[in-house]
Amino acid sequence: MRKLSNDELERKSVTEFRASEKSPFIIVLDNVRSLNNVGSIFRTADAFLVEAVWLCGITATPPHREIHKTALGATESVEWKYFENPVAAVRELKERGYVIVSVEQADEAIQLDLFATETGRKYALVFGHEIKGVSEEVVDLSDFCIEIPQYGTKHSFNVAVSAGIVLWELSGRSSDSL
Repeated sequence: MRKLSNDELERKSVTEFRASEKSPFIIVLDNVRSLNNVGSIFRTADAFLVEAVWLCGITATPPHREIHKTALGATESVEWKYFENPVAAVRELKERGYVIVSVEQADEAIQLDLFATETGRKYALVFGHEIKGVSEEVVDLSDFCIEIPQYGTKHSFNVAVSAGIVLWELSGRSSDSL
């Protein structure tokens, strides 16, 4: 066994990425404070052909050296948009027909492995502040809340890790749209 070279991976160019059919997901970052997390989420969004990343509130925007450090160029391939108010972003997505899914521990949250997406629907996946989570106002506007099962002593995953887990799980079920 040997590692593959970057050339052997046959990854898309930025131009090919932009022209590709995207997965049915937009990521919404509700006041994510860590620039490293923002960059990591851009990189994950690129890996899963996410339609866009919407940055809200205190979430930093590209170009920024700290975002670039973990995004490794994904801010050039993945579309992004900034909203001062996350509620405004969610309302716009609802108007566009997106199903709003907050990744949050809530009283009616569905375990991630039990959440079913529907073919032909588009989803906005909302990830929140590293300590406070998704704001209550956004949770109230959500069609669903999903929760990643955890078995240890910690109450949550890192937000960038959560984005990777959720996209891996949901993209696997939506692979016919990739």
